[in-house]
Amino acid sequence: MRDRIEIAILVDNQAGEGLVSEHGLSLWIEAGSKRILFDTGQGSALSGNAKLIGVALEKTRILVLSHGHYDHTGGIPDVLGMAPDAEVYCHPGAVQPRYSIRDNAPRPIQIPQEALARLNRHPSRRVHWVSQPLTLSDKIGLTGPVPRETDFEDAGGPFYLDPDGERPDPIEDDQSLWISTPEGLIVCLGCCHAGLVNTLDHIVRITGESRIRAIIGGMHLLNADARRLEATVAALRSFSPNWVFPCHCTGEPAVQSLKTALGSRVVPARSGEKYEFYSASQ
Repeated sequence: MRDRIEIAILVDNQAGEGLVSEHGLSLWIEAGSKRILFDTGQGSALSGNAKLIGVALEKTRILVLSHGHYDHTGGIPDVLGMAPDAEVYCHPGAVQPRYSIRDNAPRPIQIPQEALARLNRHPSRRVHWVSQPLTLSDKIGLTGPVPRETDFEDAGGPFYLDPDGERPDPIEDDQSLWISTPEGLIVCLGCCHAGLVNTLDHIVRITGESRIRAIIGGMHLLNADARRLEATVAALRSFSPNWVFPCHCTGEPAVQSLKTALGSRVVPARSGEKYEFYSASQ
């Protein structure tokens, strides 16, 4: 008998035929008895895309929020409406006000008001504030806050905690999810504001496993300068993942750089894609 893990992309900037694209991300994860929704996109694409690809959101048992931006949390009301008993995992900082400022124009980018209100109404015993690495099962875990150790990675944009731009937002609530398999780790990323290399280094320390079977999600390299992109690609080459499925905020130049370095192991992703991983039972 073989263990099976399935990861489906429900929301992404790119969409498969008949699906709705949206600037955002949501992944559906089935691993053993776990049914995990990792982020929810902005909200408008989630439910319809899920139905079209055969994902029953009402079966969500765990909702993980990678960080508190609108494009990852807007679907909270729909999800918790369909799965009112779901356990929610997020960092305490995910609920704070935050802004993107370009050309001196602040734009709110925090969890939408309706989503925050629905989260506040969720039973407090089912909301888990993640401030350190945490395991969801013997094979699945959350990074919690990721230490910022590299000198070439930053939050990836003009992010602030106030509309006047006086308090930079390092997005300390950023977290990722990992799944341990006999063939190595499967890593699910939201936006990876902590930096891809910082995140992978942190997961390797937590798990003691250095083999990377697959990386799926947003890598927030769309604003990366040449130095950061070169250093990230070099580090990823040393990790030598079997598969990389970049989506959402990775950026086309970064995807091309990754493909140049890793070849056919890099497969650009979009909503509607499903990835199945099998392992021999231990």
